[in-house]
Amino acid sequence: MKKSDTLKERIFSREELMQEVKRLRLKSKTIVFTNGVFDILHEGHIAVLTEAATFADVLIVGVNSDTSVKKLKGDSRPVNSEDSRALIIASLIMVDAVVIFNEETPLELIKMITPDVLVKGGDYTIETVVGAKEVIANGGRVEIIPIREGFSTTNIINKISSK
Repeated sequence: MKKSDTLKERIFSREELMQEVKRLRLKSKTIVFTNGVFDILHEGHIAVLTEAATFADVLIVGVNSDTSVKKLKGDSRPVNSEDSRALIIASLIMVDAVVIFNEETPLELIKMITPDVLVKGGDYTIETVVGAKEVIANGGRVEIIPIREGFSTTNIINKISSK
């Protein structure tokens, strides 16, 4: 089997992910979860994902569906399709599993996974992180990773558009 064939095995439906989480829990693996649009991958994304992976045994990444991105960011987004964005995230060495979610927030996904650690970038506070209350109530913790200044998908799109 080619290594590229295994990438699609890292992309799970919700049902498949629930089974995978059960299997991981039986093996006493700790789980970290983060989420985002990841429309145009940049250094800031890589920094957050790399640090997130250090907090537990397994990194699960939720990727907003095309429908949820349009609701959050407008009709001009996403630039890349949900399948493309999920495949790119799944190709990263620090990522163990990817799931696409259709809601505007990953709250239901977080409740389903019950991660040991919930991670978001530094433009959030614990009070504004969706799912923080639920993770903490379940004995987990929330980590806020400082953002890398100057890296933003919107800035990249604006830079390309102005040329």
